[in-house]
Formats: sequence, structure tokens, C-alpha cells
Amino acid sequence: MSKTLLSSVVPDLSPWRSSRDFRLLFYQGTVNFFGSFMAMIALPLQIKHLTDSPLAVGAMGAVELIPLVVCGLYGGALADAVDRRRLILLTEAGLGLLAVVLLVNALLPDPMLWPLYVVAAGVSALAGLQRPALDSLMARIVPHDQMTAAAALNAVRYQIGAIAGPALAGLVVAYAGYAPAYAVTVAGFVLSVLLCARLAPAPPARDAERPSLRGIAEGARYAWSRPVLLGTYAVDLAAMFFAFPNTIFPFLADELDATWALGLMYAAGAVGSLLLGLTSGWTSRIRRHGLLVVCGAAAWGLAVAAAGWVSGIWLVLVCLAVAGAGDMLSGLGRATIWNQTIPDELRGRLAGIEVLSYSVGPQLGQVRAGTMAGWTGTRAAFWTGGLACVASVAALAALLPKLITYDARTDTDALRRRAAKEPAGAPTGPA
Repeated sequence: MSKTLLSSVVPDLSPWRSSRDFRLLFYQGTVNFFGSFMAMIALPLQIKHLTDSPLAVGAMGAVELIPLVVCGLYGGALADAVDRRRLILLTEAGLGLLAVVLLVNALLPDPMLWPLYVVAAGVSALAGLQRPALDSLMARIVPHDQMTAAAALNAVRYQIGAIAGPALAGLVVAYAGYAPAYAVTVAGFVLSVLLCARLAPAPPARDAERPSLRGIAEGARYAWSRPVLLGTYAVDLAAMFFAFPNTIFPFLADELDATWALGLMYAAGAVGSLLLGLTSGWTSRIRRHGLLVVCGAAAWGLAVAAAGWVSGIWLVLVCLAVAGAGDMLSGLGRATIWNQTIPDELRGRLAGIEVLSYSVGPQLGQVRAGTMAGWTGTRAAFWTGGLACVASVAALAALLPKLITYDARTDTDALRRRAAKEPAGAPTGPA
């Protein structure tokens, strides 16, 4: 394979080479994913063990949603008003303390139920506060023309964690119990805090305002005034609302007489995303990122629809993997547009809106999928949702043509961001 062809396939490592802070966040995110997945698997299993109630397990999602929405929006305003490194460090330490609570509770002779819900709500709140600061920091530490490559590397890191983390967590919980799983989570957060402490300071703009509802509204008005940004949010929400079928995977597995493959169904999307990420070198040369958003979301919808049409479990798994690849492609386009066009002084607040964009959609999508499956059957819930996704994405592309025509070489906001030379003076020494 020629060097040129190889470089068009393997991931672009430019952000890794150029930014010390990017490398630190890559390490931190890897450690964080494995530690967090331990708790993500152990927590609902412990609730099930204590209550033997599906309703009690499902209630965990209810207590997580409101803190995520409220703190996600406020966290966006906070990220524009304070040192983002300090915000990340404090919230990461807070998450570590909540993991300690889980560990102490698991070590009690009779573990209590209510602390599990309190921790679940607290984790959701702290994650909502932290995520905008993490997302908005990327635009400072990575050069403008390496945003797509950085998004691809971050996605690869996440997908590896999403595949290996639950598998490892399941083994630890099954063979060692809840306390060792939470101990791994605590250790992961200790290491993560140490890595975050080495990040360079990321102070707010000199004229930054205090967090306020007016500031949040200013961010929302900016997003509403930019058809390209509006399109990225709307396409993602539509894709997740109409074609997020994870909640009905168990029912499809039953219909296919393949309950043994349920875990593979949940992992297939992550595998598809990972494969695209590992062959994403060509995406660094794309400049029409709006097309990536639309085409990726349409591919996601078609693949989900196909999963409802095909009859064999292996074909279903292939369809779900293709859906994951499409979602990854759309995500790369969204992340690049966000980081290349949004002014740094608004970046935190817009990142707060992004948290809602990619967290509320799947929640509502699970409700839609479950409701449709009850009315029309499992397979129909898949293919009708997939086709509705494609139709809605096509309609949004027609209503917001600037999303399709977006070009990083000519877009006014992208050129303004490039002219601002952000990130100026980003550290590039060894981590």
C-alpha cells in the first residue's frame, strides 16, 4: 500500500503530535471511560439486585434527565465565565467523590438503595457542568484545520471504551462484586484528576460576563441565527428521535430466536463507529462538513430501517454496524462545524446546547421506539423509524440549504475563527 493511500485510510494523528493538552485529554478520557463504565454497569445491576424491579432500574434514567438538562445549560454559561481547566478539574474531583460514596455503600453489610439514586443524579449534574467545558476546550488546544482529525481520534477513544469497558465491567461485577468495580472507578478518577491538573490554564475572555439566564439566552439566539448550526442540532435530534432502537433490541433478539446475540446487538454500532474511526484519514481533507452531517444521518436511518427488514441475526448485526458508522460520520461533521465556527466567547454556552442535542434525542428515541413497537410490532418500529429519519433529514436539508453548502474554506464564521488564530500559543511539548 502506497504512503499516500495509507495516509488516506489510517487516522490523522496531527492533533496528537501538535498539542500536548490534546494528548493529556486523550489519556484522561481513556482512563475516565474505563472507570466510568464500571459504575455504569454496576449501578443498575446493584439496583436490580436490591429491588428485583425493572421499574426501579428504569427510575434511574428519570432522576438523571433533569439534572443533565439544567446543569448542561448552566455548565455552558459557566464554561464561558471561568477557567475551563479549573472547572474540569473540580467536576472531575466531584465525580471521584461520588464514586467513593458508591464504594462505601457497597462495603456496608446491607447496602442502601437511596444513595444509588442520589449518586446517579449527582453524576448527571456534574457531567452536565463538565461536558461543555471539555468540548469548548478542544477549540483552543487543537489547530483550526485539525478539528476533524481531533474529533475522529476522540471518537475512536470513546468507541474502544464503549466496547471494552462494559465487557470488562461485566466480568468484574460477575466475578468480584460491586465493591471492586467501584474501587476501579475511584482509582480511575484519581488518575484522571492528576492528568487534568497538568492541563494548561484556560481562562475566560477578558470581558466575560457572569453566568446568567441572559447569557444562556444569548447563546441560544446565536445558535438560532446560524442556519448551519441549527441544522446540525436539528439533524441529530431527528436522527436520534426516529431511529434510536436500542430499547427494543431484546424484543428483536427474541423474534430472531437469537437471545444469545443481544450483547452483540448493543455492541455492533460501536464496532461500526470504531471501524470508521480507524479508517478516517480521508475525512481530514473534507471541507464540506455539512454534507458529512446529512449523509451520515441518512445512512444511519437507512441502516436502521434495513435492520427491520432483514431476517438473519448476522445481517441485522451488519446493518447495526453500518448504522454506527453513519452516526460516526455525522458526528465528525457536527464536531468540526461547531469547533470551526463558534466564537470562543460563546463556545461554552453553545456546548451546553450541544449536550442537550445529543443526550435528549436518544432518551426521546427510546420512548418512540418502545411505543411504536407496542403499536405496530418490533420490526415495524425499526423500519418506520429508519425511513422517518431519512425523510426528516432530507426535509431539514431542504429547509436549511446552508448546511449542505457549508464549506470551511468560504464560510464567514469559519474564516473569522481561522483569522483569530485560535488556539494561539497552544503548548506543544511532550506530555
